[in-house]
Amino acid sequence: MRCGLFRDAPYTRRDLLRQSAGGFGAVALSALLADAGHARGTAPFEVKRPHYKPHAKNVIFLYMDGGVSHVDSFDPKPRLEKEHGQKFKAKIEPTQFDNIGKVLKSPWKFKRYGRSGIPVSDLFPHIGRTIDDVCVVRSMVSEFSEHQTANFFLHTGFGVHGRPSMGAWVIYGLGSANQDLPGFVLLNGGLIPSGGLDCFGSGFLPASYQASVFRSGDHPLANIVPREESSAIQSAKLALMRRLDQKVLERLGTVDNLESTIANYEMAARMQVAVPELTDLSAENAATRRLYGLDSEFKGTRTYAGLCLTARRLVERGVRFVELTCPSGLGARWDAHGNLRGNHGGNARAVDQPIAALLTDLKARGLLDETLVVWSGEFGRTPFAQGTNGRDHSPFGFSIWLAGGGVQGGMVHGATDEYGYHAIENRMDIHDLHATVLHLLGLDHERVNFRFSGRDMRLTDVHGRVIHDICA
Repeated sequence: MRCGLFRDAPYTRRDLLRQSAGGFGAVALSALLADAGHARGTAPFEVKRPHYKPHAKNVIFLYMDGGVSHVDSFDPKPRLEKEHGQKFKAKIEPTQFDNIGKVLKSPWKFKRYGRSGIPVSDLFPHIGRTIDDVCVVRSMVSEFSEHQTANFFLHTGFGVHGRPSMGAWVIYGLGSANQDLPGFVLLNGGLIPSGGLDCFGSGFLPASYQASVFRSGDHPLANIVPREESSAIQSAKLALMRRLDQKVLERLGTVDNLESTIANYEMAARMQVAVPELTDLSAENAATRRLYGLDSEFKGTRTYAGLCLTARRLVERGVRFVELTCPSGLGARWDAHGNLRGNHGGNARAVDQPIAALLTDLKARGLLDETLVVWSGEFGRTPFAQGTNGRDHSPFGFSIWLAGGGVQGGMVHGATDEYGYHAIENRMDIHDLHATVLHLLGLDHERVNFRFSGRDMRLTDVHGRVIHDICA
């Protein structure tokens, strides 16, 4: 007698093909699944062959949440000095807050660094000393001037939530060389951007490809220490769980959420061994700690130093895509609607030394050539003031930079106009950035596809071109 509280699982299309007409439908199904275009391997992080020889094996994405002012960092504009305090003479595009002030010169001076002589502002003296390894792109543009949509666009190529992140696409295309750690790791300094964790999600890709979020500090993940009294007890539990999971899979067939959950549980067990060793920075020598600023008097520097050093340790262990968010406790993101000097000064103090240390350390260990480092916010800021001492959002032309991983160092690509308002030379958009990142990893962005909702989806949609001029 049935209690009425349970019901049989519904048939999937795969079940129907498998069981209908004596199973003849399963013959066609097997042929379809044998085609790489219709099915991926069951191990989500299994290493996959790139389309051609890659320049880079890994990516570290230094995400500058809020929008760094390019005219105060990597794109000096003498005209702002000359016209400081005057009415802005060019056409003004719609702004986020419609609080238009006068032309605002940079509070910081610029200095030329290295053999390349690229100018960098006093905000980033440490990065300035590594500039010969950096390609500064001054002609970046975005389609959105509001944080949430711009964050989605930067991370996923679309200005809406629910699409796979760039990191998820990279793991889908290449897998990961370390099966004991996630292929896509988000090192959270305390600030999750507007748009939330959807910025780092897997969208319609299998759930295993979303980012695993590690917190800063001594306890990066919950339950990282096993609760069982012995490893034998834990092993017995895991073995029982695998047997039960296998029976469910045999009954229901392939179900993405179920298979991803099983894979994540198995990964979690391996991470209980791998993560404590990974995040134990006490193993680093005193010189490395000083280089990154782990003992800095400024908390923001200490926090971001820990993230940058952990990022290096992750790529050393074969983790494919690592993203860092900015440290909290600085008052605000790089979102300087007022108090430009205080906002950018505090944020730069937190990230400048650790980022320069990361580039220096990767290079010293022979890892920079195979690690692509990307530094970017979601947009830039206006050359005129918002109010009296801030800058509003501006997606019409801003600066990002890339280093290592097949990128030419010590060069500037593109330019903005005399005010730093619009990109006017070698314009580069977000789709181009994504296409170029995939290219440097050995992937043709037009061939990294996933069938969803009746069409082949990709990170760059129907856009994107590889910017070969910045490639070594």
